[in-house]
Amino acid sequence: MKTRKLLGALALSVFATLSGYAQAAGVAGSISDLAWMTGNWAGALGPNQLEENWIMGDGGSIAAMVRMTGAGATSMFEVITIEEVDGSLELHVQQWDAGFVPRTDAAQRMELEAITENSVKFKAVSEGGMASLGYSNPEPDTFVIHVGQASGQVFDINLSARSIWK
Repeated sequence: MKTRKLLGALALSVFATLSGYAQAAGVAGSISDLAWMTGNWAGALGPNQLEENWIMGDGGSIAAMVRMTGAGATSMFEVITIEEVDGSLELHVQQWDAGFVPRTDAAQRMELEAITENSVKFKAVSEGGMASLGYSNPEPDTFVIHVGQASGQVFDINLSARSIWK
């Protein structure tokens, strides 16, 4: 009887440990899964133009420099990094107003929620203006940003491929 209880307790402990490990590992993903993001993408965001420049993945990371322009001026810069962390992906995003004035004290951190052949979605795990952020590439020349705001509003920003060498 004592052996049986001991084995039961041991089995429960192993299960709890493995369950915790599976939760901690999150959704599996690697930077090589995001090769489709690489390129220069631009499109309208209200009266402004939003431009995202994603550099090729290397060293376990991929990154983008984002710029919003309109009325002859730049109104926002943004840096996005996605890094491999413990077999999954983690996104960091930070924005600045013109003059490199930070909009927030720190970058917002997000963890991988879902990934497919041509889409990726992250959920926020730190404070910031977004609850989720995703990207998809439904057509070779189309790049869609899926923004879930902290307020609950969700919207898409449609961008098109373009050459940075105009």
